[in-house]
Parts: sequence; structure tokens; C-alpha cells
Amino acid sequence: MTKILTIMLFVLCSPAFGQIDTEYKELLIEMFELNGTEATNKAVMGQMIEIFKQHYPNVPSETWDDFGNEFRQTSLNELIEMLMPVYYKYLTKSDLQELIRFYRTPVGMKYAKNTPFLVEESMQVGQKWGEKIGREFAKKLEMKED
Repeated sequence: MTKILTIMLFVLCSPAFGQIDTEYKELLIEMFELNGTEATNKAVMGQMIEIFKQHYPNVPSETWDDFGNEFRQTSLNELIEMLMPVYYKYLTKSDLQELIRFYRTPVGMKYAKNTPFLVEESMQVGQKWGEKIGREFAKKLEMKED
């Protein structure tokens, strides 16, 4: 929590942040809508709520629905505010406009639509790969100790 507050204070007080205008923010939001970031955020929030439901089974379904609706929107707004300085550091308005154009093409739409699946499956593959590397590393360490 302290880390988030520190970041927010830095962002709000940063001279670079003052230079980020509303047009840049609107372009970033549009890009997030087109590239699947918004949809991915909603899916992640849904997964988090399902995990919490398992830990708190006595909470009524309506409460979870209310939480879900509230956090899906507020978390994305917070994420955008926190990411703006990062994107501003590396991408110009022109860059965002080009990315938006790309995400409006058939291949851009296909990529955006499939990004959540690519990320999820890539994480699974990465986890298996990491476990394999870990076993191999442990095996080599055991051989060195002998």
C-alpha cells in the first residue's frame, strides 16, 4: 500500500506528469479498449472475485456482483493513471495513434481478441518451462556435490 501511495504522489507531483494532456490520456484509453487491455482487466478482476468467493463462501452473491462492478471500473481507471507516465516516457501521441490504427485492422483485432488467451497459455507454458529448468538446475547441483 505504501508503494502505491508513493507512486501516486510521485506521479501527481512529477513535472513530466503535468505535461501529459487529456488528449494523450484519451488515446491511451482508446488503445487499451482496442488492444484488449480493458477486457483482460475485467477477466482478471472476475478471476480474483472467484478466488475470494471460495475464501468467503458466506458472502451473498449480490455483494460479489456489486464488488465486481465497482472494482472492474475503478481498477482500470487507477491502472490507466498509474501507467500514463510510463507510456508517456516511451510513446508519443503519434505512436499511440499508429497503434490504434493497427488495432483497428483485421490482424490487430484478431491479436487483441486473442491476447488474453495468449497470455494465459504462455504463462502456463512458462511455468512448466520454469519447473523443468528448476529440476535440471537442482540435478546439476546434486551432481556437483557428489
